[in-house]
Amino acid sequence: MSRAALVVIDVQESFRQRPIWAYGSNPDIVGQVGRLVDAARRRGDLVVWVLHAEPGSGGVFDPAGGHVRLIDGLAPVDGEPTLVKTSHNAFTTTNLQQVLTVAGIREITVCGIRTEQCVETTTRVGCDLGYEMTFVTDATVTFPTPHRDLPATATVAEILADPRTLSTEEMIARTEYALAGRFATVRTVAEVTGATPPAGRERVGAGARG
Repeated sequence: MSRAALVVIDVQESFRQRPIWAYGSNPDIVGQVGRLVDAARRRGDLVVWVLHAEPGSGGVFDPAGGHVRLIDGLAPVDGEPTLVKTSHNAFTTTNLQQVLTVAGIREITVCGIRTEQCVETTTRVGCDLGYEMTFVTDATVTFPTPHRDLPATATVAEILADPRTLSTEEMIARTEYALAGRFATVRTVAEVTGATPPAGRERVGAGARG
């Protein structure tokens, strides 16, 4: 029985329905996640798929709209659970921890959408729950992020034109700085799949604090 799992978070059609999708950090997200999935399956690791839903919202995350599904090119195989969450992290509103406990999992690799939101939050919670976490940045996606004072009705053009907007590069850097050495080991797809040796980035134990 493997002690490791790959958790794929919110790589779903909902995001592709948003105009900001064209400005995402990782056009090859399906390919990158697919490489991690293939490697996990070869190793015999558990693959867990997570989707985000906002029932009754009328938006792209409302299951009634038909977009709460994996992006074409990704699909579970028999024995790989698909969980649906309604919180930012993948633990609070699902039975993910139970699934992992039953499978004897102690090490989790995470990828998905968005880098600094659901994927980072799941990583932090997973570390606090005692799992050894690996965060695969180049198998995540983020978007230009507007300042909190910009109206929610702002268009993509207005978001991009605002000098306060954080670029995808800035969002990725902030997430890696926050996680590495505290909550997770930051790796690349190539490192995780064995295509290149690990770069020796700082690894933290599950109990790291401070």
